[in-house]
Amino acid sequence: MPLSQRWTLTRYLIEQRRRFPQASGDLNSLILDVSLACKAIARIVAFGALGEGMPKPADEAAPAGQLNVHGETQKPLDVLGNEIFLRMSEWNGHLAGMASEEMPQPHQIPSAYPRGKYLLVFDPLDGSSNIDVNVSVGSIFSILRAPQAVVDSGRDVCEADFLQTGTTQVAAGYALYGPSTMLMLTVGNGVAGFTLNPNLGEFMLTHPSVRVPEDTQEFAINSSNSRFWEPPVKRYVDECLAGRAGVRGKDFNMRWIASMVAEAHRILMRGGVFLYPRDNKDPNKAGRLRLLYEANPVGLLIEQAGGRASTGRRPVLQVPPGELHQRIGLVFGSRNEVERIERYHQEPERCEAGTPLFAERSLFRG
Repeated sequence: MPLSQRWTLTRYLIEQRRRFPQASGDLNSLILDVSLACKAIARIVAFGALGEGMPKPADEAAPAGQLNVHGETQKPLDVLGNEIFLRMSEWNGHLAGMASEEMPQPHQIPSAYPRGKYLLVFDPLDGSSNIDVNVSVGSIFSILRAPQAVVDSGRDVCEADFLQTGTTQVAAGYALYGPSTMLMLTVGNGVAGFTLNPNLGEFMLTHPSVRVPEDTQEFAINSSNSRFWEPPVKRYVDECLAGRAGVRGKDFNMRWIASMVAEAHRILMRGGVFLYPRDNKDPNKAGRLRLLYEANPVGLLIEQAGGRASTGRRPVLQVPPGELHQRIGLVFGSRNEVERIERYHQEPERCEAGTPLFAERSLFRG
């Protein structure tokens, strides 16, 4: 399609807004500011070890080697990416507050700026451990409505204001910084993919209606944790590994990138299933991924594209958050595979009635 016939992200958002004549346009403006933050991070990531745009060692805005709220070592680009998201979004008058993987508490909108009716939660650089080896990384974001009490009073936001189920998300998306920079977005009307045109500096609509195939022969899981997996997960993976000779009757390929944005993008483009389930490695943790700014936005994208996102036991978008940085197990991707994994999690409950966990006949239940 000629460039002149492609929609920009701006035009796409305007067309979506026309479905709601009463809409103010604030959401469009907020998403465009988020996209600008993603463009800025994409430019820095693209320079890699050349360091263009990266902070100097003396720059206090992005110190290296400190621990974030999760006890993980921050890379300079983690901190810089977080700062870019804050500065690009806090001034526009559309936000009541923000929360990020890199900050222990919500970020308040400075008093110099007006406050709005939305909340922004984000992971500024997912998969940042891959930066040093030039593997794709990304940014993930979710937009929520601020509680009406916050909008009416203009008070500072608190953690409780962000504790909303994934079903309440107004919009969600991610930017993938790979061979090309892409923005995948949902505003509740399917999923659209945009590719950054570096000559124009614009995100152009290249994937207008993304759909996840219902069936797949690819799965992604960190097999080094297999000794900690719960029985339903081990059962599923063992069946996939058995291939054509096993009960599934077909061969599977296994993928693992260790960057959830890259994993989600592959699944959105061609199907597959991703598992980062709850396991027994650390019984005090309900999972590895963060519910509010990783699992929920990716879950909404997958569901809007016809796939399924689950904890293995229930739809992830229905999980009520208990804290800002809550962790959770996550399985998402092609609907039929995710539903199979959910069935396997349900079946052990019937073992007490005498049904063997690994009974062959259970594999073909609807």
